[in-house]
Amino acid sequence: MKNIVILISGGGSNMASIVRAAQRESWETRLQARVAAVISNRPQAGGLAIARDMGIATEVLDHRAFPDRSAFDAALAERIDHYDPQGKPALVVLAGFMRVLTPAFVTHFEGRLVNIHPSLLPAFTGLHTHQRALDAGCRVAGATVHMVTAQLDEGPILAQAVVPVLEGDTAQTLAARVVTQEHVMYPRAIASLLRQ
Repeated sequence: MKNIVILISGGGSNMASIVRAAQRESWETRLQARVAAVISNRPQAGGLAIARDMGIATEVLDHRAFPDRSAFDAALAERIDHYDPQGKPALVVLAGFMRVLTPAFVTHFEGRLVNIHPSLLPAFTGLHTHQRALDAGCRVAGATVHMVTAQLDEGPILAQAVVPVLEGDTAQTLAARVVTQEHVMYPRAIASLLRQ
């Protein structure tokens, strides 16, 4: 069984959808991987309690305890590798992990680092994607699963989900529709990647 480690910073809804896919009884719809751990850079992240309730090992590595981004990323890489017997998890999954990673970290996990971004990349990299889509007058919005590279939100696209922008939408209502698609798309994209 392949091991994956999930990184979060907040509520963990995408993490929970991935864990549910990994724990399914049905072999045909199961993720074919074991979520070895969930690690957060924020001690108060709500997703930590959800992961513990789902039987997943959790850990906090507070980025504020490190002198710089490189020191945090080096410690984080060490902790991630700890959760695989061979020291090399099949995938490191960013699920609402709100830290820009250093090139050294990305290189260490090259080809094994995946992220979900709440826009139809290459449009609207970075933050505030739903409001930016509304401000631009977009008729559709969505989310993208992509491989992580040293360039922010520019890695190869693995999957995308599209939702319509409705009249009267706010950033919050649009985000709510997008995240329901994320919960379906992200586990499927991970399963596909693990089969390669």
